[in-house]
Amino acid sequence: MSKPWSLLLSVVSLAAAPTAALASEAVALNPGNTAWVLTSTALVLFMTVPGLALFYGGLVRTKNVLSLLMQCFAITALVSILWLVYGYSLAFGPDVGGVIGSLDRVFLSGMGLDTLRGDIPETVFSTYQLTFAIIAPALIVGAFAERMKFSAMLLFSGLWFTAVYAPVAHWVWGGGWLGRLGLLDFAGGTVVHVTAGVAALVSALVLGSRRGFPEVAMAPHNMTLTVAGAGMLWVGWYGFNAGSALAANGSAGMALLATHISAAAGALTWMMVEWRRYGKPSVLGVVTGMVAGLGTITPASGFVGPGGALVIGIVAGLVCFTATLRVKRVFKIDDSLDVFPVHGVGGMLGTLAAGVFASKGLGVFSGNGFAPGITTLGRQIGVQALGVAATVVYTAVVTLVLLKIVDAVVGLRASEEQEIQGLDIALHEERGYDF
Repeated sequence: MSKPWSLLLSVVSLAAAPTAALASEAVALNPGNTAWVLTSTALVLFMTVPGLALFYGGLVRTKNVLSLLMQCFAITALVSILWLVYGYSLAFGPDVGGVIGSLDRVFLSGMGLDTLRGDIPETVFSTYQLTFAIIAPALIVGAFAERMKFSAMLLFSGLWFTAVYAPVAHWVWGGGWLGRLGLLDFAGGTVVHVTAGVAALVSALVLGSRRGFPEVAMAPHNMTLTVAGAGMLWVGWYGFNAGSALAANGSAGMALLATHISAAAGALTWMMVEWRRYGKPSVLGVVTGMVAGLGTITPASGFVGPGGALVIGIVAGLVCFTATLRVKRVFKIDDSLDVFPVHGVGGMLGTLAAGVFASKGLGVFSGNGFAPGITTLGRQIGVQALGVAATVVYTAVVTLVLLKIVDAVVGLRASEEQEIQGLDIALHEERGYDF
């Protein structure tokens, strides 16, 4: 071959080499991972409707059961539309200063059939993250159950999703400052549970107690509904935690195992403590302990082993049980369905515990290691504590401001007559039961 032709072929080969390398490195869609995240999306939505709706619905009095179901369904619809319009963009759009996503992805701009996020379709990733955005404000309604106006609830939920949930989700998962620092929050200890729990506490304080609290007994009207809802939450939480691996792999499997162990440990611990204190174990206690175990393991689920999950579940049962007594009996705060002591306290506890049990030096209680760039237990715990503190302060301040705005616009609380009559009839002209 002549020298000119050899030179030409060499140039063509060199030009093609980078292209071939890029092609070999291009991420292809993974059908297995896609199928698992699709399944997890359905499981997490199942947690809110019907899971949380039934769990909460059974815990209130008969005259308010439909109002709780209505609130969970309405929040699901509202947040879904807001997520489409701007929520996904704020949470996962291009980073702006480490605090919020830009508006480049409004109306899910640029998302098509072949658009990938990692090795799964971005449509699947976005919808999966939407289910987290739905359940966070839905958790809060348990704090002001039986006394907030429906219009106020709807306006507050939309504003809270925009001003609290989306920014914090970006801080942790969307490329924001907490994620860059190395915060370990696998499935939403800060993003979902701390934000919802703190907002619940602030809401209960601003609205005040239900009429008659704490002198009048306000026992759950239908524990069968509550147990059914609790079972749905337990199953759905597999998608919540194991799905957060965004892959059908060992991380998802370990997260699923840790989730189950913590839930079981939380349920048994709460039951045993209550049994010793009051002489009888209650159904309400065992299901609440299960939820405490689930909420507390959430941030740690992808970073700890089964031994660590067992300890976290036991501690969750003890600490959240004590927090529930303190909030209602000592401080006389009417957090109607114990959102702050179970989810808020559990989320804080689990986020801190993730920094401990992620360590590889704890023998049978070891986890999967610290965040990249973090080499010591003290450093990781410091980042975890900073994440909790920042989330608590930001959520408390913004929630208070939003409640004041909503009160000025539509009024927060149902009238005394409506509260006595029950919100089902007063606000929706329907009954939960008509025998």
